[in-house]
Amino acid sequence: MAVANDIIRTDIEQYLNQHERKGLLRFITCGSVDDGKSTLIGRLLCDSKALFADQLETVRAESKKFGTQGSDLDLALIVDGLAAEREQGITIDVAYRYFNTERRKFIVADTPGHEQYTRNMITGASTADVAILLIDARKGILTQTRRHAYLASLIGIRNVVLAVNKMDLVKYSEKVFTDIVDRFNEFSSQLEYSHVTAIPMSALIGDNVIEPSVEMPWYHGTTLLSYLETVKIPTDEIQQSAFRLPVQWVNRPNLDFRGFAGTIASGSVKPGDAIRVQPTGKTSTVDRIVTYDGDLEEAVAGQAVTITLKDQIDISRGDIISTTETPASTANQFESTLVWMDEEPLLPGRSYYLKCGTATATATITDIKHEINVNTLEQTAAKKLELNNIGSCNLNLDRQLAFDTYQENQSTGSYILIDRATNHTVGAGTLNFALRRSQNIHMQAVDVDKGLRSELKEQKACVLWFTGLSGSGKSTIANIVEKKLAAKGRHTYLLDGDNVRHGLNKDLGFTDADRVENIRRIGEVARLMVDSGLIVLTAFISPFIAERQMARSLLEDGEFLEIYVETPLAIAEERDPKGLYKKARRGELKNFTGIDSPYEHPESPEILVDTSSMSAEQCAERVIAILRQRGVIQEG
Repeated sequence: MAVANDIIRTDIEQYLNQHERKGLLRFITCGSVDDGKSTLIGRLLCDSKALFADQLETVRAESKKFGTQGSDLDLALIVDGLAAEREQGITIDVAYRYFNTERRKFIVADTPGHEQYTRNMITGASTADVAILLIDARKGILTQTRRHAYLASLIGIRNVVLAVNKMDLVKYSEKVFTDIVDRFNEFSSQLEYSHVTAIPMSALIGDNVIEPSVEMPWYHGTTLLSYLETVKIPTDEIQQSAFRLPVQWVNRPNLDFRGFAGTIASGSVKPGDAIRVQPTGKTSTVDRIVTYDGDLEEAVAGQAVTITLKDQIDISRGDIISTTETPASTANQFESTLVWMDEEPLLPGRSYYLKCGTATATATITDIKHEINVNTLEQTAAKKLELNNIGSCNLNLDRQLAFDTYQENQSTGSYILIDRATNHTVGAGTLNFALRRSQNIHMQAVDVDKGLRSELKEQKACVLWFTGLSGSGKSTIANIVEKKLAAKGRHTYLLDGDNVRHGLNKDLGFTDADRVENIRRIGEVARLMVDSGLIVLTAFISPFIAERQMARSLLEDGEFLEIYVETPLAIAEERDPKGLYKKARRGELKNFTGIDSPYEHPESPEILVDTSSMSAEQCAERVIAILRQRGVIQEG
């Protein structure tokens, strides 16, 4: 820092130019809880002179209140900024810090070690070039150590520092260090790391962090800071990859300008380059590369630009602009590795929103191929994924997606899953490859379509989706409604829950996973029947909001009418026409809705009928009246 200070005093412009040309390294600290991640970052910031005097005074004051080091400075408090973190002495959220040395600029992400905050670790690792995996020398390699090591490899981090911390508490034992390194190397040999550098250290005291330790003369390797200053940054690889520009926004400020804005994910582009837009496959030539500071002769990965083309072609948000020689692939079915990050388990058949770059699609997990044991990396059979579980699964999208495999391009080969009801991010994954069937199966165009079929039947095709507790009267009301429609000459079909389980769904039970698959199949059958021009009535408990939304999403607006047959549980249980509630109460019937499995009430159904105050005939008449209002049926 002394050299830098001399330059600042004599030539500030030279210093700023040198600083601008420094490379930027992003790295994370990860590992199990209480392994010393926050303390290590605090030591790096403190000893590299990256803290101002007032910041140090604040930390000293906080150390007296929340510190764990007695009267000494608690370095962990430098990055543990949340009140809950300081009170509990743990890291909860991802904390980012910037600092620089004479050789390089750094952005470090301090990620939490608790298993329940694994999603935050993934967030921090998603942009990192290097992972510092801390291990408490007293405890050795733990389950969370292996989980973070596997996730770092999965995300694509290839350079790892195995930081064996708290060596002072094991009397700087070379044997302890060697045993831990050997065990980790045995585990990591199955991962896709390029280099693993093991460093024995004490973050609290500073051994081998900035300066070599005098307490470990047997160690002759690098210090942590020296490693961070010299490790190769993969920026050049990204810029030399195939050109990819995910379109974020169609820029049209006036009638004379139409450009396509986004941040270049990889490669480079120049005016005159031939491009292809995926998934449409349309081609054109780059005319200009526009920025706020003027046009560019070339743009590279990481730059936010607006590209104009020589041809007027249709491009939308979510499309990917690439070169004609190496275009992005397109598919709607994938094999994927997925990290599940929600307390509600992942169930095959349930649909979610998928975001890949700037593109959004509706995705369904069609099959969980296996779950990955983070301790042994073995693949085990699984029907669902619980919180923090990692699995291999098949994805099916409702549209073609422009993509690269994650191994080829991390930006265009990764995605997140979003719950359609809560908008919470529930999963993050990588696209491994497109399933072959997605390339070989295409929709066959037909001349006789849904509109013509409905016109011939003189009705508006739709689904009347009756939902409610067992014993609420769904099937009874649906049956009366169908008879009234038939009497008016309408073409209908009633799909009843019990009847369907005698054939199409006889292989399904009543677990949450089977209930999801039950409704998925019914939704698909109902869609086909609507396409044939029928008025389809379905009478199913369908207890989960997500599955009812999935069934709705298969149809066009106005074709799905949710009819909530509301009945208090006490009344439904009193009716108990099939004796099922009594069996459930005796424990003879597991996963029974309303007893030991939840029913999620509709939030805004198109039709609401209450069988505790209305007869089945009155409920049916109300349904018919609303169908008239909506133009589903007309008196002729």
